[in-house]
Amino acid sequence: MDTLRKSSEEDDDAGGRGLLHTWKGYSYSVTPERLLLRRPVLQVALGAQHGVLLVEGGQVYSFGELPWKQRPASEAVEPTLESALGGQRVVTVAAGSFHSGAVTEDGGVHMWGDNGAGQCGLSGLSLVPNPTPLALLDSSGAQTVPVVELACGEKHSLALSVQREVWAWGGATVPPWKPQRVEGLAGRCVLQVACGADHNLALVRCLGSKEVQRPPVDKCNQCNQLLFTMTDKEDHVIISDSHFCSPRGEDGLQAPPPTQILKSSPSEPVLPSYVTSSPIPAAPSPKSRTDPTSEPSSAQTSEGAGTVLTNGEQPTPDSNGSVQSRSGSAAPGVKSSPYPDEQAVKEYLRKLSDCTQTASKMPPSGAQGSSTLNSLVASCASAVSERVASTYEALSLRKMMNFYLPSRSEALGGVSDNAAERVRQEDSVQAKKSSSTGDICEEETESLRRRLSLPGLLSQVSPRLLRKVGRPRIRASAFTPMEGGVPDAPEVLPTLQTEVWSWGQGEDGQLGHGDNSVRLQPQCIKSLNNKEVVRVVAGAHHSVALTAQSQVFSWGSNSAGQLGHMEAPSTIPRLAKLSEGIRVWDVSAGERHTLLLADGDCIQPIIYYSGQQVKDEEEKAGQEEGGEEEEENQAGAYTQQPVLLPFCMNLGFVNSVFAGGLSCVALSDRNVMGFIAGLHELASAERKFYCKLCSIRSQVLRPLLELESLSSALGQVTFELLQMLAGRFSLLCHLTGQHAVSLTANIRRCRDVKSLLILDHTSIFLDSYNDYCSAVGNFHVMGGFHALTKPTLDMFGKSPELLQRLSECSEENPVVSDLFVALFYLPSLHLHEYGRLLLKLGTCFEVCSSEYQKLQDSCSKFEAFTVQLKRKRKEANYTFHFWKSFPGKMTDSLRKPHRRLIYESSNKSLTLQNAGRFSVNWFILFNDSLVHAQGVAPHKNPFSTHHIFPLATLWVEPMPEDDTGLQGLKVITPEETFTLLASSPTEKSKWLRAINQAVAHALSGAGRNAGGSGPRSEPPICRTASYTFYKDGRFKEATYEGHWLTGKPHGSGELKWPDGRIYTGSFKNGLEDGFGELVAPNKTLNKNDLYQGYWKEGKMHGLGSYRYASGEVYDGSFQDGVRHGHGMLRSGKHNTSSPSVFIGQWLQDKKTGYGVFDDITKGEKYMGMWQDHQRQGTGVVVTQFGLYYEGAFKDNKMMGTGVLLSEDDTTYEGDFSDDWTLSGKGVLTMANGDYLEGSFSGEWGSGLKVTGSYFKPHLFDFDKDKNRAVKLGRLCVSAEDKWQAVFEECWTQMGCEAPGQGENQKAWESITVALTTNRQHVQDSPETLSRSHSKTLESLEVVPQHDGPITVERYHTIRLYLLQACDTPLHPLGRLVETLVAVYRMTYVGVGANRRLLQQAVKEIKSYLNRIFRIVRFLFPDLPEEGGLIPEATESTLQPGSDAPVEPPRPGRVVSSFALLLPVLLPRLYPPLFTLYALEKEKEDDVYWECVLRLNKQPDLALLAFLGVQQKFWPVSLPASLTVFEKKQQVIPSTKDACFASAVETLQQISTTFTPCDKLQVIQLTFEEITQEVQSLLQQDFLWSMDDLFPVFLYVVLRARIRNLGSEVSLIEDLMDPCVQHGEHGIMFTTLKACYYQIQHEKVT
Repeated sequence: MDTLRKSSEEDDDAGGRGLLHTWKGYSYSVTPERLLLRRPVLQVALGAQHGVLLVEGGQVYSFGELPWKQRPASEAVEPTLESALGGQRVVTVAAGSFHSGAVTEDGGVHMWGDNGAGQCGLSGLSLVPNPTPLALLDSSGAQTVPVVELACGEKHSLALSVQREVWAWGGATVPPWKPQRVEGLAGRCVLQVACGADHNLALVRCLGSKEVQRPPVDKCNQCNQLLFTMTDKEDHVIISDSHFCSPRGEDGLQAPPPTQILKSSPSEPVLPSYVTSSPIPAAPSPKSRTDPTSEPSSAQTSEGAGTVLTNGEQPTPDSNGSVQSRSGSAAPGVKSSPYPDEQAVKEYLRKLSDCTQTASKMPPSGAQGSSTLNSLVASCASAVSERVASTYEALSLRKMMNFYLPSRSEALGGVSDNAAERVRQEDSVQAKKSSSTGDICEEETESLRRRLSLPGLLSQVSPRLLRKVGRPRIRASAFTPMEGGVPDAPEVLPTLQTEVWSWGQGEDGQLGHGDNSVRLQPQCIKSLNNKEVVRVVAGAHHSVALTAQSQVFSWGSNSAGQLGHMEAPSTIPRLAKLSEGIRVWDVSAGERHTLLLADGDCIQPIIYYSGQQVKDEEEKAGQEEGGEEEEENQAGAYTQQPVLLPFCMNLGFVNSVFAGGLSCVALSDRNVMGFIAGLHELASAERKFYCKLCSIRSQVLRPLLELESLSSALGQVTFELLQMLAGRFSLLCHLTGQHAVSLTANIRRCRDVKSLLILDHTSIFLDSYNDYCSAVGNFHVMGGFHALTKPTLDMFGKSPELLQRLSECSEENPVVSDLFVALFYLPSLHLHEYGRLLLKLGTCFEVCSSEYQKLQDSCSKFEAFTVQLKRKRKEANYTFHFWKSFPGKMTDSLRKPHRRLIYESSNKSLTLQNAGRFSVNWFILFNDSLVHAQGVAPHKNPFSTHHIFPLATLWVEPMPEDDTGLQGLKVITPEETFTLLASSPTEKSKWLRAINQAVAHALSGAGRNAGGSGPRSEPPICRTASYTFYKDGRFKEATYEGHWLTGKPHGSGELKWPDGRIYTGSFKNGLEDGFGELVAPNKTLNKNDLYQGYWKEGKMHGLGSYRYASGEVYDGSFQDGVRHGHGMLRSGKHNTSSPSVFIGQWLQDKKTGYGVFDDITKGEKYMGMWQDHQRQGTGVVVTQFGLYYEGAFKDNKMMGTGVLLSEDDTTYEGDFSDDWTLSGKGVLTMANGDYLEGSFSGEWGSGLKVTGSYFKPHLFDFDKDKNRAVKLGRLCVSAEDKWQAVFEECWTQMGCEAPGQGENQKAWESITVALTTNRQHVQDSPETLSRSHSKTLESLEVVPQHDGPITVERYHTIRLYLLQACDTPLHPLGRLVETLVAVYRMTYVGVGANRRLLQQAVKEIKSYLNRIFRIVRFLFPDLPEEGGLIPEATESTLQPGSDAPVEPPRPGRVVSSFALLLPVLLPRLYPPLFTLYALEKEKEDDVYWECVLRLNKQPDLALLAFLGVQQKFWPVSLPASLTVFEKKQQVIPSTKDACFASAVETLQQISTTFTPCDKLQVIQLTFEEITQEVQSLLQQDFLWSMDDLFPVFLYVVLRARIRNLGSEVSLIEDLMDPCVQHGEHGIMFTTLKACYYQIQHEKVT
């Protein structure tokens, strides 16, 4: 029987796992039986007479008495496979008294067994022989709710869903077989559920602080009525909860509202009925009970209003009507009468408190007169109303304030170990033995302290009362996270912040609320709050809770000693009596017994039993008596306290215990390879360590922090450090508790290495220990432990045995401060224990396995960290003794908690070079700074000054040894450099190494792995650090944070001045250099100036953008911190007083040179020369009213000779003295040619005074005077003189001092550097860079071949390169083109769109071409000059659309700036230029267009005849492609827009092209289309004569209907490549031009 048969398919390593032992009772004669199964058992569930086993592989076996299987009742069955579950993998099983359940891995529920009360969830069956699926449907009824856990009672079942909600069926639910959600726990995270015979327990995760403040749901989901009403009285508030919304029962009858009964005594039986108010007849039969499904599924379901769930009994109302019992804000029991007036309440309460026995004499139910009283009591008993309406209101509010303002002891968030207080509390409840409202009130107020059941309630209570109560309680004590605040941050760890909720029957006190009442809805057991309960189990009539600290609390029936203490019965949780050092980690409860699995003295677990001894007679007697009452003389038949089962050591390593009915089961494992023992040892060590930490916290830390005198004794800084230490201790303690629970769960469940959290989340542990040890070190360094001795004398006395015991100190007569040090450094020793135990586990695996690797890695991490913590402790100790040895003002000012001493020169090991004769220098090296103290020797306190050099910005290098033999160290800091002399070579190397290590350590952020024990390499000379300058200068008091290089800011960084200036960007050799951004506050305007751009040697230099606080924006060049070069200044917005834009040249921050000024307010634009912000020299002004002036300017005014034209061509040419003011000789010419010559004065447009002659030319004089028309452009700035600064900047960017002067190679290098740096700058903000743009940049970084003979192929390559270069502003040429486009548009858009500017605009483009071509020839020196020839080596590879004229082969290609650069430039300048052409040709185009419209009214044949096209060229039929039909269609007299249609379509494309070259190409293609059509008509080759061609082409031009043909013609004429003018393209263009003039003068008869 002691060997385990293994099934053939089972793995070898499964052997010795999950062995099952079963027994009954506790005497020495009891020996467990081994139950043999083929597979390891994972879980056992025991009912009254049967059991269910879950084995590996997910199969389920049943054993014991199984009457539902149609077997004789007394016949016990060997384990039998439940084959109905075949094919399903079961993950957990549960057993009720006479039914069972299983959950499959997909969350499905299967139930079988007795179904008399619907406990299997199936309707119409009293027995369910085999596992049958049961669906839990959500509120919509559409989806099945997956389940993770089941619990079964005597006649009901509970399920816990994946969403952590509890569902119930059987017993008292309506209908019993339908699973329904337990609304009282809705919205809470339930971790575990347990069922007794007729009561339930739920382990619930505490709501975090955020969740507590959720807004309450204050309206009923069903009828939208308010759930609470509130009456504000003088100094309190009465809150009524009389809302009741009755759901309909299944049969459609309205269910009567249940009323709560005030029970006379907990010992009285509860009547199984609803007691209703007088108008309603007796309680309804179970059939007509309300149907909870009709209730909305919300957390606010009113208690007793339909969702009544009790177990195994008829539903009975809750005697105390608690409001506090449900999540969120929930409505309490329902009253049948309106809320009584305040006076009645007070009167009733007074009577009640005078005589607590009054209530017990009241009739329990049914009496006619009890109805009003019942409703009155019910409403009073609802906790909130009661709290504020009775004499207890101050008490309760004080407790409520405790929740908000916890005292120090509560702030620890830990577990209260004060059992005496609990006993007192329970005794008072037990003594009264009556549910007087006072008891209820006290109990319920306690509930509020723990958890706000009515969120937001505090704000509704009278503030005066709150202030009264709250004031004395406030004490400043920032300690650990409060309730809900201890971070369960890593979600991987199990929570310790739990509450236990219970509901159901309570006649034996098994609900734990201090009474014997029934609870229909879950209610929180307040005395278990903050006890860190991690598991709850329920026996038939008792309950047990296990805490993370391995304590066991039990309550309920104690008829057989099953509670493990002698209280009988216990209505509130009490600690089971166990010897000290016994740590329980698993519990289970049967009908009248409890099993405890605990750690003993050795690694192997031990089992304790408390409860009934099982003998045959006793068993029978127990059954006869129904297990309700035990006679006094049977006291010997059960345990007085838990007893150790002697045989437990023979069972091996027990991993879990199970109890049920009268049976006990233990599952154990064999210790294969020592692995199981290793796991048990690890878990046991962690539990022991957690209990130790909890003892330190409760017996040392909490009392310490509660000392009133502590803050004054320690001083503010040290006291805060102690608080931080306590906080970190608490966090470490919490983490240990979570880990201990996790390890316990691992042993109960899977027992493998993979689920050990300490392996996957080592960093969580290391970080926690690191934080804690840093806090201990800081407290130690500041002399905290030393300072604690005095204030703790009273607490620990002169012989501190407690401290000695807790700190495990074996010395005799130890010093208290040393005990404190040992005690608080104790946790750091546990890391070594982790390492040892993990290594021990590692030895159970093959060296090559992943488990071994993982264990080994974690072990080495813990070991390395242990060494590091020892070093840190040593450093803290050394530093503490240093401060103790050198007291004084200077050292006090240097003493900081985080600062550690590394080295100091009081032994004269280091001196300052060139120090004065009497000066004394002391160097102290800390972990964050080097301190240099100075003073004069013969002095009591020699050190008068000291300076602190932060290590992050300190560089040290050894001086080369010279003949003098001085051992020098050069120290560089941002503002000082000095040399230190060491007393010997050894000292020199020692100091050098110490400083370098300290610097490297400081730079690494003093992280956990920063300080290795081995020698450290030198710290980098480039580093990132923060520093505040202190010496006078530009950076005084500014703080720099960024990159450094040997004492100087170098690289990217941020500099902040105290006056608010902030520079962010590049630095070089300590100064701003490269791209950067400066924000400078303008105090007068209360806004910021902002500069973004390039810097050089600390000044703005290069391109940048400056936004002034005044609203002005300058974009352009800077030099030496001022605007210099080309730039644009925008002033004001369009809606401000004086909006204007200037774009042009600046010299030393002043407008000087050529510039364009657009005065938006006046509607004027000036284009001309400037000097010192004033218009000076020649210039042009145009206005929005069409006035045009060109001429001289002086002192910002029109002064000197000029020409003025108005819109109607009236012209004045002569002298000016001011803007638009004529003064002196001149000629005024009218639009009709008449003119005045003489002396003029006055302002244009407001009456001129004229002295002179008036001339009216005769008709015959007309030819002579034709040349009187004024030629514009003579008195304005020549095109070559415009925008010189823009071109100069481009030359500068290419590394040339002046245009054309420089080296070709250097220019290419500059271009590559510019591209690379710009690209890096743009990559920092990638959103500005498209993918195609990025590719363009990459291709441009490759320098093209730029020397050697130019062939056509290379010419083509150059053309492509220029296209790409001009396409990106990051290339100097692209930047140039972008700027030129900007200035061109600025000049000729808006007011500048004046037809008189056309010729200047055209000349400007030609000037651009010349000047850019000069740059191109500089980059490609072998490119011939304008008009030069490139020999044609082979046939041209140019694509169509290039500028090569299509003509017979010629000797080569002509180089032309037009062909090379217009394709780049013109498309960008086309809109403003074409607008000027359209304005200039407006009249001619109108005449032409009118004619086109008229002629186009004619059909094709008529128009051809009218234009004189020879009849042989008339198309007779249309091509098939143009007709709807398959065959060709004849041209008839009415046909329109069909002849030469393809040629017409081609010519229309002239408007979609930009360059003259492309437009000429379109004309050429049109001619080819005409020729092709005529050739197909004549069906022979044909050579045109101009007389034949012109009329046909004229027809095509007319039909093309090009709106601005005159503008197109002029543009081609002005910008046509000179080398094309006399070729084929030239002739074709002349033909088009002739057509245009012909159409204008065409006469239509």
